[in-house]
Amino acid sequence: MRRLRVLVVVGLVVATALAGIRLVLTQQAALARRRIGKPLGEDSLDADRVWRSALDGEPIDLLILGDSIAAGLGAERRKETLGGRLAKGTARRLRRPVRLHTAAIVGSESPDLPGQLDGLPDGYRPQVAVIVVGGNDVTHRLPVPLSAQHLHETIRRLREAGAEVVVGTCPDLGALRPVPQPLRRLASSMSRRLADIQAETARHAGAEPVDLRRAVGPMFFDEPEAMFSLDRFHPSALGYRRTAEALLPAVCRAAEVAVSSRRPPVPS
Repeated sequence: MRRLRVLVVVGLVVATALAGIRLVLTQQAALARRRIGKPLGEDSLDADRVWRSALDGEPIDLLILGDSIAAGLGAERRKETLGGRLAKGTARRLRRPVRLHTAAIVGSESPDLPGQLDGLPDGYRPQVAVIVVGGNDVTHRLPVPLSAQHLHETIRRLREAGAEVVVGTCPDLGALRPVPQPLRRLASSMSRRLADIQAETARHAGAEPVDLRRAVGPMFFDEPEAMFSLDRFHPSALGYRRTAEALLPAVCRAAEVAVSSRRPPVPS
């Protein structure tokens, strides 16, 4: 009986502590949202066009899917968006024009990816697709298996349509200075776990993952004033440049495979 009473007391203490932690984290999340706000609005620049159109050859069709980083929120010029930088860089390296189509939407989570595919124009078939998503999954505490499921489904559909796919994994949210501790430490741990699962999912589904946490994360930690935009949440022009540089080798490899393969004709 005494042992049972001890277990009950311990259980109550643990439950009380967990409730207290949840309350603190909820308060800190509200504080972070107030600090960040929406100084950039919710509309990204339209960078869709044929980049380097003067180059010879048919344009390579590049599709960008994902969240506000994929959409380029925070860039002041369209050539500074993630899509613009990837299109321009790929065209320069392959000496071919690149036709960019951005389906990424600000605020999106992994479950929104299939809808972005559904919203593509009829008959549109990208040769290369880049997916960058995950930050909102973490901040909204989506289950990691759910995020992985929708990422896998999106890659599968793209691969079946003949596209080569590159996945930029979730950045390390521990770099977000407006987020107080211990919430920032928890967000960092959650984003790292999601990034690992995204990389595994991408490889399993036939895509090439790029670990953005390792590739550019240290720059966001060391130079936050330069790497983040006005809201201290989205990348600045320099942040997008470094992110694009990390993704570009994989995107160029995908484009080389795409242009060297014979794609079946689009059904009429």
